[in-house]
Amino acid sequence: MGMQLEFCGEWFRVAEDEPFLIGREGVLEIDDNPYLHRRFLTVTRHDDLWWLENHGSRLSATVADLEGNTQAWLAPGARLPLVYARTTVLFTAGPTTYELTLVNDEPAYLPTQPAEEVEVGETTIGPVTLTESQRLLILALAEPVLSGRGSTATIPTSAEAAQRLGWALTRFNRKLDNVCDKLHRYGVRGLRGGPSKLAVNRRARLVEHAVASRLVVPEQLPLLDAARDVADD
Repeated sequence: MGMQLEFCGEWFRVAEDEPFLIGREGVLEIDDNPYLHRRFLTVTRHDDLWWLENHGSRLSATVADLEGNTQAWLAPGARLPLVYARTTVLFTAGPTTYELTLVNDEPAYLPTQPAEEVEVGETTIGPVTLTESQRLLILALAEPVLSGRGSTATIPTSAEAAQRLGWALTRFNRKLDNVCDKLHRYGVRGLRGGPSKLAVNRRARLVEHAVASRLVVPEQLPLLDAARDVADD
C-alpha cells in the first residue's frame, strides 16, 4: 500500500516518513548525467497527501495523469500534490529525456467514467488543432520517447528530425516555430524564451507536453515512414 515509483522497469516503494529523492544522488540515482541535478525531485507525505517537489535550479518536469487529461509544469522551487492513481513524470537534462511513473494505492482523486469511450491521441486536444505536418514534426521529435516508453531517450536534433521526415531544415525550423507559438498561445509553458534559451530545451519541452498529454501516441509512429516514403517519391 502507499506510493510506489517505477523507472525503467524497476519498482521502488516510497516511505511515508522520509523524502524519496530523485537525481544524480538519492534513493533513485538515475545516472551520471552532468546536466541532471544531484537533488532534483522529492516525493514526500504531508497533511495526508503525497507531494512532488522540484529542488532544482534549472530543470523543470512535466507531470500528467495517466490519460493525459490534466498536465502541470513543475518549475524549480515548486511542488504539487500527487492526487491521481497513476502519475507520469517526464523531464529532460541535456539531450536526455527521462520518464517515470508514480502509483498511488490511495489516490485523493478518482475520475468519473465517461458515458462513452473517448479516443485519445487525435490531432485535437482541447482547443488545439494540429495540421498533419505539425503532427508529423512532433512525432519525429518524440519518436525515441514513444518507442521506448518507461525508459530514457535522446531528443533528436532539428537536423536529425528533418532528415527523418525528408524535409529541408529550413522547412522544419519554420514549422517548429509555428507549432510552438500555437501551443504557447493555448497556455503551454516552456516553448518560448529569450536568446539564452537553448534550442534543445524547446524541443524537449514540446516532446514532454505532447507525450504527457497524448497529443501523439506510439500507434501513430508508422505515419513517419509513410511520410518519408512520400517525400522520397
